[in-house]
Amino acid sequence: VAYLVVFHILFVLIVWTYWKSVFTLPIQPGKKFHMSYADQERYENEERPEVQRQILAEIARKLPVYTRTGNGVPIQNLHFSFLSLCRCVLKMDHHCPWVNNCIGFSNYKFFLLFLAYSLLYCLYIAATVFKYFIKYWTVSHEIRLLFHLLSVSWALLTNGRSKFHILFLLFVAIMFFVSLMFLFGYHCWLVSRNRSTL
Repeated sequence: VAYLVVFHILFVLIVWTYWKSVFTLPIQPGKKFHMSYADQERYENEERPEVQRQILAEIARKLPVYTRTGNGVPIQNLHFSFLSLCRCVLKMDHHCPWVNNCIGFSNYKFFLLFLAYSLLYCLYIAATVFKYFIKYWTVSHEIRLLFHLLSVSWALLTNGRSKFHILFLLFVAIMFFVSLMFLFGYHCWLVSRNRSTL
């Protein structure tokens, strides 16, 4: 019963943080970060890319943004046109295809929690299945004799399909755990350095 309680608590936490990551709309920067109509018109009318870059750099220097690239262009408020939702996202980190949303200032916490709970969930599944994985391949002679005396077919309990299911579940849980461990570790490192993936 305790295993089921922990399993369902982790499952509910994963579903909740996934839901929040998907349905929390990205916040757009305030009006002070938007280009003025005159600057936008000047930028759009210019055909030469190097002059367009100069116009953007000039506009970026006026913005109240402290994190900039080497040439003065702000990197935290990027225009991203993957979806209509990802117009201009405040502190955008990336567009995540798994949650089908732009991860930025408003939902980055839920995304990190989703990764953390998924990591714990995979570890929990692998840990609870591991003892059955070991049990299927290391059976003592006494246990086989006990099953023989009870007229229970050991072959029925340890058939190839059940071994395959346990092996598959363990392999998938470990595979996702390792993948999520690197992804979660990378995002924790980014948070510790106040950086984004862009």
